[in-house]
Amino acid sequence: MSYIPTYPSPLAGYTNAPPLPDERNEDGKSYKNPPREGRSEAYDRFVEPLDNGRRGGFKPNTHTSSGSASAGNSPNSASTPSGTAPSAPHPVAMFEVNLFTPAQFGAFIAWLAVWRGPLSALIHPNTVLTADERAAGVDAMEVEKRDHSERAIWMGERIPLDFALFNDAILRRRRSQQQQQQQQQQAGGVA
Repeated sequence: MSYIPTYPSPLAGYTNAPPLPDERNEDGKSYKNPPREGRSEAYDRFVEPLDNGRRGGFKPNTHTSSGSASAGNSPNSASTPSGTAPSAPHPVAMFEVNLFTPAQFGAFIAWLAVWRGPLSALIHPNTVLTADERAAGVDAMEVEKRDHSERAIWMGERIPLDFALFNDAILRRRRSQQQQQQQQQQAGGVA
């Protein structure tokens, strides 16, 4: 049986807030955003369960078959060396960038949208296991697979990923857990 994540309503915490105004911006299409007192913490720190640690909250993977693409001219981010060979689950060579703050995310994704050219980019979150996921026995590979699939954002052509690495690791862990449970039952005299 697999874990099915639940998601809070986007309106959580705002149910008793005053309604947004009907006033439109000069373009006549978009609504005016009312000013707020103080800056939201969401500009400086990613919301949970995004990783605010060593991996950063997001990792864009820009796919290139030649390995010649470079993030060297991109705004303030940490880049890994350009790959010249596929690296699971990516079926083609790519380079990746770790984004550690929402400000870096905004700057890099805007840059990537304009300057990636014909390259495809998978932008996936780096999430950490939540307390509910840990209690349910969710494997870190299950979360990693979800980050690369249902939580992912694509720019350009969507490239089918090879999830065999994730699926194999998840299956190995489940088998190991089943064996441990059987051994515990046998040791306890339970048939």
